[in-house]
Amino acid sequence: MAARKGGLGKGFEALMQSNTMDDELGDKATLSINDIEPNRGQPRKTFDEESLSELADSIREHGVLQPLLVRPMPDGSYRLVAGERRFRAARLAGLTEVPVTVREMTDEEESIFALIENLQRENLNAVEEAEGLKTLIDTFGFTQEQAAQRIGKSRTAVTNSLRLLNLPDSVSALLKDGKISMGHARALLSVENEADMKNIADMIVKNGISVRETERLAKKAGKTGTAAVKRKKKRDTFYDEAELALSGVLARKVRIYNGKGSGGSIEIEFFGKEDLKKLAKQLEALE
Repeated sequence: MAARKGGLGKGFEALMQSNTMDDELGDKATLSINDIEPNRGQPRKTFDEESLSELADSIREHGVLQPLLVRPMPDGSYRLVAGERRFRAARLAGLTEVPVTVREMTDEEESIFALIENLQRENLNAVEEAEGLKTLIDTFGFTQEQAAQRIGKSRTAVTNSLRLLNLPDSVSALLKDGKISMGHARALLSVENEADMKNIADMIVKNGISVRETERLAKKAGKTGTAAVKRKKKRDTFYDEAELALSGVLARKVRIYNGKGSGGSIEIEFFGKEDLKKLAKQLEALE
């Protein structure tokens, strides 16, 4: 079948500004499921077998209610862009044909659509979501505000999600596997010493401790752990107040470290090159 060309209209810029996937753009069709090749760059790496089976049961009874988004390829086949979970469930349900929206797009637009579709549907695990957001920002030049608007979340939610990428691999794996919650992870991020963080994470898994208890342990680790020694046992509250003030102005984590004499250093958190550019502009504006 011939697909309408130029379906994206404003292209990349439209993707960054639009609030919906807009399935009206493109040609509607029904395709053999064997003519659709999965997206090898699928952002989502894990699929819950139980929920996939439940979706397959629903599809057997009601069919695929929302068309898959596919891209026509030069060899006459179609590549899946958005709807990987529905595609897998349809196969599991034994369907031979599925409804699709066929849309012409570039490789870059395909990658963005696949990322955004997954992020909007909120069925990625927390780490995959953070990695997807980082890709939007680092690879495709989205700002945190644009990413937040595009997936329907607040800027704060995006910032908190990106912070999860600062977790050590062992702790990140626990979050990815659902052994610790987002609340636990946020509390653990306040622990500066990695060994202390891993110890508390192990306690969460073994003893099932609550988020509130994790916050208490994280606060205690900050006072007694290795990192606390580096920051000195006693320091002027002026520096704590300055940290809070800067964190509020810059909307990111800020640490002030006392040096010898009256000097010191400031550590400011950022997420990728584009975010660093934005931070530089924020600092220039403070002059």
